[in-house]
Amino acid sequence: MTRPRFLPDNFTLSLLATVCIASFLPCSGQTAVVFEWITDIAIGLLFFLHGAKLSREAIVAGITHWRLHILIFLCTFAMFPVLGVALKPLLSPMVTPELYTGILFLCALPATVQSAIALTSIARGNIPAAICSASASSLLGIFLTPLLVSVILTTSGTHAMSFDAIGKILLQLLLPFVLGQIARRWIGGWVTKHRAMLKYVDQGSILLVVYTAFSEAVVGGLWSQVSGTVLAGLLAVCAVILFIALLFTTFISRALGFSKEDEITIVFCGSKKSLASGIPMAKVLFSSGAVGAIVLPMMLFHQMQLMVCAVLARRYASRVEEPLEVEAPKVKPAA
Repeated sequence: MTRPRFLPDNFTLSLLATVCIASFLPCSGQTAVVFEWITDIAIGLLFFLHGAKLSREAIVAGITHWRLHILIFLCTFAMFPVLGVALKPLLSPMVTPELYTGILFLCALPATVQSAIALTSIARGNIPAAICSASASSLLGIFLTPLLVSVILTTSGTHAMSFDAIGKILLQLLLPFVLGQIARRWIGGWVTKHRAMLKYVDQGSILLVVYTAFSEAVVGGLWSQVSGTVLAGLLAVCAVILFIALLFTTFISRALGFSKEDEITIVFCGSKKSLASGIPMAKVLFSSGAVGAIVLPMMLFHQMQLMVCAVLARRYASRVEEPLEVEAPKVKPAA
């Protein structure tokens, strides 16, 4: 049976199902404590396996294309935070303060890896550069995102994170990654051979965090605070930020004279935000009661960026390649 086009992918359906389960059957008390422990272990395992999978060659590959990588990093870690702070007076009245804190956190996240590379491939862009930029963005995000969140929240008048929170994320996320890199020489081949397992650990840890976060939020009265009007406002805020990001990355790549293949890489790597990195980081950086409101903007933005960028990728892919100019063969004059 053919899958209907309007039906989201299985992971998105799983996310929606998890939110529904947490809304009607939230965990609490001792059960919530058990889920917290399981979630922490799953997150540590996730970053350990990512460290074991990512080769040192992949980390340094493509560095020679420095103009492209610098532009993507500036879009990810400078353009988005500036947008979040600059648009706050205009957009924050559409949502609650807690949800806009989630928007500011979203703006500080690194780019996606799998979907950015996949979309670049579909659109016939510069795939090696996409692999390098997306992987480096995910790695740098472990260091930069906590610092950016602290700066953004302070600048916007929101309570800043403590240094304990930054230290906690380095301990819970960076340490497993480093241990994975160390263990790569022994288990790297096995992890590469069983890369499908990493997908399940990746998605499973996200579903666990979503369930525990939304359970805590539901028990604290999240849905009584988020009305249909506020939810519609949140969708509008995400749409405005995504539209500006796509417009800016397209314009700046053309203005700087990048090729069409490089433009595709810049658009898809510079305009996307990672749900896979964002949810575990939110779990570490924010209090349990606030995580539900923090991850909701991420989930909406994630699905929106996938749908919009999928359409863009198909449009890029349908472009006609310019034919190469072939010099006409010279004909010798008759004797």
